[in-house]
Amino acid sequence: MKVLMINGSPRQNSNTGLALAEMEKVFTAAGIEVETVQVGNMAIRGCAGCGYCFKNGRCVMDDIVNELAEKFAAADGLVVGSPVYYAAANGTLVSLLDRLFYSASFDKTMKVGASVAVARRGGCSATFDQLNKYFTISGMPLASSQYWNSVHGRKVGEAAEDAEGLQTMRTLARNMTFLMKSIALGKEAFGLPEKEERQSTHFIR
Repeated sequence: MKVLMINGSPRQNSNTGLALAEMEKVFTAAGIEVETVQVGNMAIRGCAGCGYCFKNGRCVMDDIVNELAEKFAAADGLVVGSPVYYAAANGTLVSLLDRLFYSASFDKTMKVGASVAVARRGGCSATFDQLNKYFTISGMPLASSQYWNSVHGRKVGEAAEDAEGLQTMRTLARNMTFLMKSIALGKEAFGLPEKEERQSTHFIR
């Protein structure tokens, strides 16, 4: 099985990276293949609303978004980690996720999602909620932990002192592994849930 992890921090050796690395240890021990891609230090522009992806199944801007779409399609789970900026996720990461989830044409149903927020003090819950919306609009089950998926630290490496936060990351990875394996068994026995024809309406009608 495969997990793709997206690190939204612009910093090398960041506390966000430290939190994701704690999860990676658990995944690796369980035989899960992990690939982590750091995107917070990249120049990624937001969606242009051009509609190119409707016809072509990929974004018109041929950058890391299209590369990650292929990796996402092949993965059983996606973990997105972000530092907290003004009680929200890193803007570069948000631009990437907007385009990734909107332009990728493959069915994301029952791929497992998990979000991780890292902050000095406040804003983790708001960031956690923000990131989870990408999963819940896509038919992706959310992996949960023993607490909201957050780790605290200000200086580089300080998150290593957050014992509860790191335990939350390990528990999250274990729960996510169990959920991915359970879904794989369910798909093998029962297939994916039946889908109705999509009904798209506007609030003005």
